Amino acid sequence: MKHIAIAVFALAFPFAVLADVAGTPTLQANTVLNLDTGATASSGGDLLWDGSTITPQGKAKTYNLGTLFSLNGFTKAYFDGFKVVATSTPIPASALVVGDLFGAFTNGGNTAGVLVTAKSGGSITLQFITFITPVPIGPAITAIVNNSSFIPPGFPNYGIAPSSLFQVIGSGLSDPGDIVLQSSQPPGIPPTLNGTSVTVVVNGVTTHPALYYTSPTQLAAVLPAATPVGTGTITVNYKGTTTAPASIQVVPSALGINTYNTNTGVATDAFTGALLGFTNSGSPGQTITLWATGLGSDPADSDTTYTSSPHSVNTPLQIYIGGVSANILYQGASPYPGVNQINLTIPDSVPSGCWISLAAVAGGVVSNIVTLPINNGGGACTDPQTGLNGNQISSGGGQTLRTGLVALIQTNSPSNTGARTITNSTDAAFEKYTGLYAPSNALSPGGCIVNDLTPVSVNFTGLDPGTISLTGPSGLSVTLGSQLGIKGAFFAMLPAGSIPQSGGTFTFKGSGGADVGPFTSTIIFSNPLLTWTNPSAAASIDKSQGLQVTWTGGNPGTFVFITGASTSTSLKITGGYTCLASVDAGQFTVPSYILSALPTGSGGTGLQNDVYSSLAATGLDIGLALGDISYSVASSYK
Repeated sequence: MKHIAIAVFALAFPFAVLADVAGTPTLQANTVLNLDTGATASSGGDLLWDGSTITPQGKAKTYNLGTLFSLNGFTKAYFDGFKVVATSTPIPASALVVGDLFGAFTNGGNTAGVLVTAKSGGSITLQFITFITPVPIGPAITAIVNNSSFIPPGFPNYGIAPSSLFQVIGSGLSDPGDIVLQSSQPPGIPPTLNGTSVTVVVNGVTTHPALYYTSPTQLAAVLPAATPVGTGTITVNYKGTTTAPASIQVVPSALGINTYNTNTGVATDAFTGALLGFTNSGSPGQTITLWATGLGSDPADSDTTYTSSPHSVNTPLQIYIGGVSANILYQGASPYPGVNQINLTIPDSVPSGCWISLAAVAGGVVSNIVTLPINNGGGACTDPQTGLNGNQISSGGGQTLRTGLVALIQTNSPSNTGARTITNSTDAAFEKYTGLYAPSNALSPGGCIVNDLTPVSVNFTGLDPGTISLTGPSGLSVTLGSQLGIKGAFFAMLPAGSIPQSGGTFTFKGSGGADVGPFTSTIIFSNPLLTWTNPSAAASIDKSQGLQVTWTGGNPGTFVFITGASTSTSLKITGGYTCLASVDAGQFTVPSYILSALPTGSGGTGLQNDVYSSLAATGLDIGLALGDISYSVASSYK
């Protein structure tokens, strides 16, 4: 096998570290929240809750992102991308449902993300994080994470296993300059590098992890196999100055699967070493090697030095690809210290798609969930939901595509009284993207992912498609208006009953503009629309039992998204998941191993049927029309 390239994949390189202000305040009517401090008052601050709407105060502005159920994983850079379109316009009551996420830009010049976690009567509970650049005051540790999963502390599947690669995040940790990855060839990776060393103390046992690389904000090290399980301390010494002790949670196993293209698992053909990708898919029956870290202690191999005869690690392990259990041929060390390899056969019954979910359960603890492109016979993958193929999906982030999307949307959500509130709307987006297309939360039918909400960094400019109109049953006729003055973005609210339960045919027409030619595209909703038949099952969820969701109706041959999220207010963390099933199945069970990754707390569950049709116009590389019927309920996760 080819191992040199995998050594690079095994290590993630530095990212910016930010200090933050976070909180979960409950606001009564006519209360103002200061996002820079977390304080509430009757005046001043950044956001005024009047019992119905949220209004930015002073120079503060907001931009509503919609019902995303989670704040976890969103970065300052993501929210900053919406600063140009943020406004001081109040966020209406209809948008402020449980799970609604919006960006906010404070009077103090900072960026924040805000999530609605509860709403009752005249009060609202928000979870927020405000990103504030720290002032360095010497070496400091802010986080300890698995090098491949990046699962934050507090989550049920968090921890650092002996013999695994982990990262120390902080400030002032080492010399500035370009990162140089250290070789594990004899004499091996060193315990001291660029003036930096690490000390771990657990249950009275002291170990000194060897370092693959250092930087001022991030170190990558291998936790020695001799480190005992338990909660201990970690310190970094940089040229004689030692950080304050930080907590480290050492666990028997906490598997992290290496990724690239935001969430594609690093897997290679077991015989040729070729990397699986969008144009080189895995094939049912193929033997592949999955690259990871955190399988468990490996005292038989070196923590510092390359070995040509690695040993197995016998931690109980299951691998699920598209929800189908895979046959594992080898699990254990690779030649490289801290890096695990798992050889397995792709099941014959695995579904095909560009984003087939892969989950590992090691020692009863679920890994980060990644995706693999799967296609019978290999080659370019095809996404069965959208029709996109691997040649259209840029793995290097350099592809430019001109895209058009028109959408017809119905949301069903509980009101404050418990009754169902139905909202109908339509929107459109015509944009040219550079760096498309490898979305972090993409999923093909048949499986589930635990949401990674880190956005893909792409550049886009709006396209001019001319005037867009929508017609439908019962005389519906509307022209979409400009959305916040953004070129290529359109929106319109629709009257009650515009999308009847009996479905119907809806037609979008574009007149054509400077960038996009004329088009006609039709969405047909079948009779009846999707109906969630057991929403009460999601009111209280036992994570150890899984969650069965049932429905009727919906367009035959289409797919249903099942989504959920949970927030622990005490730990100030939120986790979410997404599953994708065939609407024709009428049911889907969210596996317990997926739910086990969510924190115990409160949040929501959603069900959504998407109906796609083509949109062909000159000036577009990809065009789609989307019909969306969705439901949401509040949930508690136990």
